[in-house]
Amino acid sequence: MKQFQGRVITPGQVSAPAVVTTEGFNTLASFQMALQFGDKEVKCGDQNNRDLFGKPMIGKALCLPQTIGSTTGGLVLYCACAMHKNPACMLFSGPIDSLAAAGAVLADVWVDGVTMPVVDSLGDEFLAYVKDGMQITVKEGGIVEVE
Repeated sequence: MKQFQGRVITPGQVSAPAVVTTEGFNTLASFQMALQFGDKEVKCGDQNNRDLFGKPMIGKALCLPQTIGSTTGGLVLYCACAMHKNPACMLFSGPIDSLAAAGAVLADVWVDGVTMPVVDSLGDEFLAYVKDGMQITVKEGGIVEVE
């Protein structure tokens, strides 16, 4: 087991299996099929993301460097939470961008019954270490354990 320290964007504690990308995460392209067309498994629809395309994201610890793409990214993330189609948590190796942060914070404040901890600034070592399927535990204070 290895432990990483990051900065809490939205609080919460959760354990979930990791799904990892070393590429930028296009929020709109990734969630579009789930939100628009009812994909219940919430498989990543971004064909340009070779790490995640076609993999289920719902209930997973989404490990990523950053989000990219449309300015609708924050709203898409909020909608995924409101529809209960969100990852268990989002873990950023670098600093989170303002759009993703806005979506996560709005969901945390406005959506009842959904907790999606978001931690950023976990470092490049975090993203190099974590692999798909590893068990991730997010603890209080931005501590992330990888087993």
